[in-house]
Amino acid sequence: MTEAPVPREVTQAKLDRLAAATLRHTPSQRYTVADRFEERARAHPDRTFLLYDGARLSYGALNAGANRQAHALRAAGIARGRPAALLMENRPEFIAAWLACAKLGVTVALVNTQLRGDVLRHALATTGAQALVVGAELLDAVAGMGERAHEVALPTYVVRDPWTPAAGDAPPAPRSARPLVDLDARAIDMPASDLDPEVRAVLRGGDDLFHIFTSGTTGLPKTARLSHMRYLGVGDGMSAIAEYGPDDVIACVLPLYHGAGGMVVISCALAQGAAVALRRRFSASRFWEEARRDGVTACQYVGELCRYLLNAPPSPADRDHRLRVMMGAGLGADIWRPFQERFGIARILEGWSSTEANTSLINLDDKVGSCGRIPFKERHNGRLIRYDVATDAHPRTPDGRCFECAPGEIGEFVGMILDLPDSAAGRFEGYTSADATERKILRDVFQPGDRWYRSGDLLSHDADGYFTFVDRIGDTFRWKSENVSTQEVAETLAAFDGVAIANVYGVAIPGAEGRAGMAALVLRPGAAFDGARFHAFTAARLPAYALPLFVRVAADADVTSTFKLRKVALQAEGYDPARVRDPLFVRDEATRAYVPLTPERHARVAAILGVAPPRARS
Repeated sequence: MTEAPVPREVTQAKLDRLAAATLRHTPSQRYTVADRFEERARAHPDRTFLLYDGARLSYGALNAGANRQAHALRAAGIARGRPAALLMENRPEFIAAWLACAKLGVTVALVNTQLRGDVLRHALATTGAQALVVGAELLDAVAGMGERAHEVALPTYVVRDPWTPAAGDAPPAPRSARPLVDLDARAIDMPASDLDPEVRAVLRGGDDLFHIFTSGTTGLPKTARLSHMRYLGVGDGMSAIAEYGPDDVIACVLPLYHGAGGMVVISCALAQGAAVALRRRFSASRFWEEARRDGVTACQYVGELCRYLLNAPPSPADRDHRLRVMMGAGLGADIWRPFQERFGIARILEGWSSTEANTSLINLDDKVGSCGRIPFKERHNGRLIRYDVATDAHPRTPDGRCFECAPGEIGEFVGMILDLPDSAAGRFEGYTSADATERKILRDVFQPGDRWYRSGDLLSHDADGYFTFVDRIGDTFRWKSENVSTQEVAETLAAFDGVAIANVYGVAIPGAEGRAGMAALVLRPGAAFDGARFHAFTAARLPAYALPLFVRVAADADVTSTFKLRKVALQAEGYDPARVRDPLFVRDEATRAYVPLTPERHARVAAILGVAPPRARS
C-alpha cells in the first residue's frame, strides 16, 4: 500500500519556518559570528560547549582561549584585509583559532587536513593568506610540500596538541626552514577579555567568515566563500527545524574544515546555546559507546557514515542511547529504514545542498529516499532542468531556453540567483576565483538575462514535489545509448549478501561506444565473492545496460574525509590486471558468472562481453 503524501500546505508551513529563521540575517547587519559567541559566553559562561576526549569545555573557557589568541595575533600584526589559513585536525583549538580570527574581522581559509605535497602547497597559495595557523600534529605535512614550498612561506603560528600524549608541553620543534611561532607561548600572558568590538566595526553580515575548499573527488580544490550572514542563518534555521534546544548535545564526527561539520553543527549549537560532542575523526566501532558517554541527542551525517554504522555487527546496546535526530545528506534509500529501525532514530532529516549553493532542499516529511520537497514552485528558487550526459549540455528550445524536467525525468538542479536588496535569499556568494564563480553560472535559462547557479548534481522528482538525488554530473555515464546512474547501481549492489561498500564507475573499452560499468566492492569480514551468485543477483535487479561488466574486490574503500567515494584513480587503472593488484572479475554470459579476469581473458575482453572490437585502421 502506497503511503499518502503529506499535504503540500503542511510541508510548506515547515519550510516557511525554516526560511524565516534563516533569512532574518542580512548582508548589511553589524552582528557577526564573533558577536554571537561572545553573547553566549556572557550569558552562560559555565555551560558546556564542547565535549572532547572525555573533557568538557565551557562557552566561557573557549571564549577566553580564543581571546588570548586574538590578542596575540593582533600584536603580531594580523589584521583584516587578507585571510589567515588554518590547518588543524578536529579538536577544541580549531574552533578557538578561527574564532580568534573572527574577533579580529579576519577571514579564515579552512584547509583540508588530508592534503599533502604539491596539492597542499597549491591550496595554501590559493588562499592568498597573510599567515598560517597550524596544529602541531600537521607540521610534517607543512614541511613536506616539496621544492616549491618557498612559494607559500607564510608566517606560521603553531598551536600545540595537548590531546596527544607524545606532544607533551614543550613548544613544537621546527621541522622545516620556515620560522615557526609558538602561538600558545605568545597567548598565555594575553588578556582573556573580549577585544574591543571596534576592532571589527567595519565588518558586515555579508562579509566572508570562511573560505572553504570544496571537497570534490577530482582535480585541485577551489575555495567557496561563506559569509557571517549565511553561517548564522544556517544555524538559526536548521536548529529550529531540528527542534534543538540548549540541552541538546550534537555529535560532530565530520571534519571541521568542511561545511557540514564546521558550519552546520557548530552554528546550530551556537544558535541554541547547545553542546557539541566533537570527535577527532569518525569511528564506527566507538560511535555508540561515545554517544552514550556524552549523552548525544543529535548527529550530523554525510555520505556513507550511516552505512558504516549499519555494517557493524549488531549489539544488544544498539538502542541504548539518547540520539533522537540525525540531519545530513547521502543516506541511501536502501538502508534508510533498516538504519532507523535498528538504532531507534526517531527523525531523519535528509537534505541536499552544498557549501557554495544558493539553494537547498530538505526532507521534513520522512519520505524515504527523498532529499527534500518543493511543495509550491513559486515559493522556491530551485528548478530541475534537462541535461544531456552525452553532450554535457542543457537542451534548449528554438528560442534558446532550457526545458524544465517533468516528474520522473532526470536533470540538473539549479538555483536562481536573486539580487534582492539586503537579503540572503538566492544570494550566490561564489568562490574566491572570479573565473570559478562564472563557470558555475548558467544564463538565459528561462528568461533573457536570468542567472542560475549550477549545482553539478542530477536529481529527479515525483508528481508530489519530492526530489531524489541521482548522481553527480561526471559520475553518470552512457552505455548502450542509456544513461547509467552510479548511485542507483551502487545502492542495488549494496544489497548483495556480503557487500559492505559498492563504488560504481564507468571504464572505456577500446572500440566500444560509451563506458562499461565497473564496481569496486568492499566485502564484510569473512565474506567471499561468489561470481555465479553475483551474476544472478544483478541479472534479476538491474537492466542490461546498467549491469557492471567488471568487478574489483578491494580491501578498503577509497574515500574522502567526508566519506565521498573516490573514482578517478580507479577509472584510470581500469580493468587491466597488470595495473590492478586487487582481484578482478569480468561478466561472462557463457558461464553465467563473473570469472577471474586473467591476462588471457583481458586480451579478448571485447569478445567475452560481446562488444565491438577495435576497428582496424585503413
